[in-house]
Amino acid sequence: MSHEEVPVAALVAVTDAPLDVSAHERAVARCSAGATVVFCGVVRDIDAGRAVVGIEYEAHPDAGRVLREVADQLAAEPGVLGLAVSHRVGPLAVGDAALVAAVSSGHRGEAFDVCARLVDEVKRVLPVWKRQVFADGTDEWVNCP
Repeated sequence: MSHEEVPVAALVAVTDAPLDVSAHERAVARCSAGATVVFCGVVRDIDAGRAVVGIEYEAHPDAGRVLREVADQLAAEPGVLGLAVSHRVGPLAVGDAALVAAVSSGHRGEAFDVCARLVDEVKRVLPVWKRQVFADGTDEWVNCP
């Protein structure tokens, strides 16, 4: 399969369905790629010393469009052969994947670099808000303007 046959940002989604890490890796697979980097951000059981039992993400209706714009911008960079990124919304349990990003390129350095910048940019601009639920029954909204 050539680079031109499949859109570079092949898998981009804001979804309430569980994220499939392997599907993201397959979406960026290219015969010409010498490197594929996959990032999986998962719900952890502790934050700032407090026990977390779950997280709920809420998204603005434009979140899918914003994610597509970020993905397309980075996918267009020289050397990027494939790019996929998804963010989950709704209730998530400890261990669930909240954000998955994958990038393929000819060389590992550019794959690591683009994947890191992709994750950073998604976290910076995606209109998704997180409510953490703690073991003591309290909760807090995080990264809300």
